[in-house]
Amino acid sequence: MSSGRPLHLIRTILAIAGLVLATLAFASLPAKADLRVCNESANQVSIALGYRAEKGWQSEGWWVAPASNCAIVYQGDLNSRFFYLYVADDIGGGAWDGNVFMCTRDESFTIFGVEDCLARGYERTGFFEVDTQNRTDWTLQLKDPVNNDTSGPDTGDETPLEGDDSAPLEGDAPAD
Repeated sequence: MSSGRPLHLIRTILAIAGLVLATLAFASLPAKADLRVCNESANQVSIALGYRAEKGWQSEGWWVAPASNCAIVYQGDLNSRFFYLYVADDIGGGAWDGNVFMCTRDESFTIFGVEDCLARGYERTGFFEVDTQNRTDWTLQLKDPVNNDTSGPDTGDETPLEGDDSAPLEGDAPAD
């Protein structure tokens, strides 16, 4: 039965060629890149994002991240080195904030521009800077700070925010 052998050989070659083509097709797909905030704090948080878009500054919100969960706040390759976040503790009050002011509101929002927030009917909110080190994706680990109110300075006893490489963000490291 020599006629079965060439047919088996042809099927094997076609199967291998199909696997090679499928591998090449999947390898050419772009890698999934995002800006994620992983909430390692004890409470659910709400997250607002600010960044430089094509038409100028833009702020967006709100993403909700329950305790021990992550929220993707920017989908796709990160085309900017710096992003800005404001994170509010939904249960315990307080916030992770900073001194880069952008516009927000209580409901879901996309706001263009950072000027005249109050005159335009928005709130003026302080965001903190996240340096993504020009990577195409970044995950920020949000941890409970020693004191989660915004009235006092960071004690430096514990760094509440960390990037992928576990290094403190600029401004979060204790002063020597």
